[in-house]
Amino acid sequence: MTNLFKAFAASAILASAGFVAIEPAFAQKAPIYLKKGETAAVGGYDTVSYFAGAAPVKGSTQFSTQYQGATFLFSSQANLDAFKASPAKYAPQYGGYCAYAVANGQTAAGDPLAYTLHNGKLYLNLNQSISTKWKKDIPGYVAKGDSNWPRVLGATPARQTSAPASGGFGGGGS
Repeated sequence: MTNLFKAFAASAILASAGFVAIEPAFAQKAPIYLKKGETAAVGGYDTVSYFAGAAPVKGSTQFSTQYQGATFLFSSQANLDAFKASPAKYAPQYGGYCAYAVANGQTAAGDPLAYTLHNGKLYLNLNQSISTKWKKDIPGYVAKGDSNWPRVLGATPARQTSAPASGGFGGGGS
């Protein structure tokens, strides 16, 4: 019997006896991906700028807002206002985690420069190589990703990296 199973079994026994169950050391991932050491979502890029038809631009702390527990930065007051009016329209899908990973039931880092706009939504991927794989079947991967989201954020071992064990995501997902 594994230690994990023993912990769950002990928690269940204690709970059924009327005691408060002790939860195993598990952590749920945040709904918005933040790279370690960074405080702004999407690497500090202005998410509204992705929809302007040019390359995305970095935002400024002068134009910032909180959304789903993360700080989003914008390059102008107009972009900040647009985001505040419709955050779901401009926030990256799957919280900025790698869309290809989410489609495959995992999480991995989302790179703000490995992005795709599809049906008016912003999707980030781990890197350009993964983005190329993603682009081979965007509708199929979106359907799978939508089916997996937000379940992939569920309780996972706190020390587990968010990169899948296989599938070529590399690392750096937490």
